[in-house]
Amino acid sequence: MNSHKHNTSPISTLSFSSHYKYSLFATSLDLKRQRFTSPLLLIVLFLCLSFATSMGVSDSGPVVQTTPLVTFLQRVQLTALRSYSKKPDPKFYIDLSLKLPHDLSTAESVFDDLTTGSRDLSVPVEKLEKFVHEYFDDAGIDLVHHEPEDFVSDPTEFLANVENDQVREWAREVHCLWRTLSCRVSDSVIESPDRHTLLPLPEPVIIPGSRFREVYYWDSYWVIKGLLTSKMFTTAKGLVTNLMSLVETYGYALNGARAYYTNRSQPPLLSSMVYEIYNVTKDEELVRKAIPVLLKEYEFWNSGKHKVVIRDASGNDHILSRYYAMWNMPRPESSVFDQESASGFSSTLEKQRFHRDIATAAESGCDFSTRWMRHPPNFTTMATTSVVPVDLNVFLLKMELDIAFMMEIAGDRNGSERFVKASEARKKAFETVFWNEKAAQWLDYWLSSNGDEPETWKAENQNNNVFASNFAPIWISSFHSDEILVKKVVKALENSGLIAPAGILTSLTNSGQQWDAPNGWAPQQELIVTGLARSGLKEANELAEEIARRWIRSSYRVYKTSGFVHEKLNVSEFGAYGGGGEYKPQTGFGWSNGVILAFLEEFGWPSDLSIEP
Repeated sequence: MNSHKHNTSPISTLSFSSHYKYSLFATSLDLKRQRFTSPLLLIVLFLCLSFATSMGVSDSGPVVQTTPLVTFLQRVQLTALRSYSKKPDPKFYIDLSLKLPHDLSTAESVFDDLTTGSRDLSVPVEKLEKFVHEYFDDAGIDLVHHEPEDFVSDPTEFLANVENDQVREWAREVHCLWRTLSCRVSDSVIESPDRHTLLPLPEPVIIPGSRFREVYYWDSYWVIKGLLTSKMFTTAKGLVTNLMSLVETYGYALNGARAYYTNRSQPPLLSSMVYEIYNVTKDEELVRKAIPVLLKEYEFWNSGKHKVVIRDASGNDHILSRYYAMWNMPRPESSVFDQESASGFSSTLEKQRFHRDIATAAESGCDFSTRWMRHPPNFTTMATTSVVPVDLNVFLLKMELDIAFMMEIAGDRNGSERFVKASEARKKAFETVFWNEKAAQWLDYWLSSNGDEPETWKAENQNNNVFASNFAPIWISSFHSDEILVKKVVKALENSGLIAPAGILTSLTNSGQQWDAPNGWAPQQELIVTGLARSGLKEANELAEEIARRWIRSSYRVYKTSGFVHEKLNVSEFGAYGGGGEYKPQTGFGWSNGVILAFLEEFGWPSDLSIEP
């Protein structure tokens, strides 16, 4: 059966309550650990506590508590942003570590004294810097360099089909960046976790770079693609081991390995990481270890607030998933930005819902984009929890296929068959809910209600705007194996306006947000290019290669002119890196390195083909 009437998923539903380790009465302050210097401050903090404890009930969604250290560092962050004339990166302050031998209550008391009498919470910069230096270690000091044991400067059979010496030399330089980005969590994090916002992990990590001083969930898929090209199999397996440890601890893979990221996940690509490593190494032990972890993650995405049911005209229920962060306050890493963005809302409930939608956009990995706005480009119309996203459900369909494949390897044929049926049901949902025959694209679906109850599909609820994510399903064999479908999608992509001089645009709207035009991102290039290249259609293969070569050439030019691999590109111009969003352009860069190497592995580079345009 590809669809079913008023019943549950083909995968039996287990209780998820043990995995949602949250409190509906989350507090943003820990009163037991606060020392007050004035009755006024006590009143203010009591009002903040009352506000925070009501939040979990007001918008009826779950909230995961943060740590006392994170709560305090938000205060330091706010003071820093009020004190400096040139605004510092707010994430720097939330990544600080409490310096020995000080304890948190002492630091709080000194900080209370420092800010007493300040109407706007600002203080003289020299006093703030003295306080931070005395009580905290710098951001990033709890992550130390690690020399990867499987790194060699010129691996055997590395990019054998790259025949152009200029391209090959650059590819070696990109390969060598893995050493720069390789780190391990310091012993101090393991010994005193409450002094850090960085979370302990069992294996070394590859960080994205720049301000991103921790491992990130979905980034790791493209990092692993690059590591496998670089023959760094041990490092790749270690990244998966780390993510599995987070799932075992929290019930889901966190957005990133920080205490302030425990309230959300990111696009679920863990099964794809395991699948890619197995394809190269045939490591059956890794597969067997991964299965129970993936089952736990699968349940997270297919239960509670993440689960939605869309009913078609025949009364068939289609079970799909959405992003839904377990948080309804300003994000600690960007709390001032979020507070300012919400300042136009008059009621507490409106602010809570807005903050949840912002955090949910962060869970999507695409923060921020007009894709999540009811009335783009108005940022205050962010409504991410009301979107049933195409790409999330592609990742989950892939997860179902991956788990079925792994269970077959492990000898669990019954389990494998259950997940094959689940994948068939979700594929049917793609045809019913997302596919738009006229556009020849899969379109995100706007919910009419809060998503807690089944709702009937309406054609007008499809988001008709053009995004790169509309073409994400072509990534997996369920869709790119259908030649008739691929022909339609190729024509639609060619006519979409998304194909730009340096790659695929994220959207057609230049909103100033980083997941919109003119930016293009490595993950979306790889998903679409890989899907087109895997199809048996000649014109799809040719288009894939053309897009990949544009991306590689522009990445090369940016690298040669700036000295860095960048997080994103401005694909509307050749040789330009991307911008926009709430932070400065970042370099390093994990997933960009991975996609460059993966594209070179896939398409090679002939000796007589110049990398210059």
